[in-house]
Amino acid sequence: MVRFSVSATLALLATVVVATPIDPVNIWKRQSRGSLQQVSNYNNTGSANVPFYIYVPNKQVTSPGIVVAVHYCTGTAQAYFSGSPYRQLAEQYGFIVIYPSSPHSGTCWDVSSKATLTHNGGGDSNAIANMVKWTIGKYTADPEKVFVTGTSSGAMMTNVLAATYPDIFKAGTVYSGVPAGGFYSTSGGVAAWNSSSANGQINSTPAIWGGMVRSMYPGYEGERPKMQIYHGTADSTLRTQNYYETCKQWADVFGYDYNAPATKTSNSPLSGYTRTTWGDKLQGILANNVGHSVPIQGNEDMKFFGFV
Repeated sequence: MVRFSVSATLALLATVVVATPIDPVNIWKRQSRGSLQQVSNYNNTGSANVPFYIYVPNKQVTSPGIVVAVHYCTGTAQAYFSGSPYRQLAEQYGFIVIYPSSPHSGTCWDVSSKATLTHNGGGDSNAIANMVKWTIGKYTADPEKVFVTGTSSGAMMTNVLAATYPDIFKAGTVYSGVPAGGFYSTSGGVAAWNSSSANGQINSTPAIWGGMVRSMYPGYEGERPKMQIYHGTADSTLRTQNYYETCKQWADVFGYDYNAPATKTSNSPLSGYTRTTWGDKLQGILANNVGHSVPIQGNEDMKFFGFV
């Protein structure tokens, strides 16, 4: 029979009492580093049911920045995680990456309904904004370093997020999209396709496009995210006219004269690419003979977001 002395028993009890209590949040954080993890509960009351995936780097910095990386039609959070450079860049610069995943058939984003085109309207854009708020709270992330980028349908959502949540995002990079509101559905369709816009048949004024952005968050007077717009001249899915319409939109929002850019630089950032700069808030990059979609320029993103 095993016998315990009184002193040994008291020592054991003391050890139990002073043990560090389990913190499930911190355990979740440690387990999630360096791999793509789904967040199932992110305080998304009143918003669309959009799956939320997150990548927390092994080399996360104190008060990290956040990059929201939005996938294309037919894509998923997992596909964009594997096929884009943001997880590697996250390890290099210490920021967190949010990968939303479209819940819609065909996995295009809802950039057409009134809900998603309205600040706190309850659509896909609202859900993604809630992902950012959750991440800021859980990881003490820096709200002054929140950025968004996306490809194709994700580029459309990037424009929408910049328009509907200018109070959250500080910059956006758009890879082959359409202007915010370019796919608006008068019938209220969710994730609806707009052939007129896709085929480049809409040629409107900067004032009309800019007014569309302002209507998505009525009364907002604060700073708006700076924007960098990429598009290819050989894009047959979302025709190149969408590049010009998007640049018109943001030029008006920022008060630039669309017809009088400050500079135009050839072969920047790559051979055959032309960079047009209207001011410190807006750049357009047109890629000659490049189709749909322009390849992601991760290092350029890092410069534009201020990580470099």
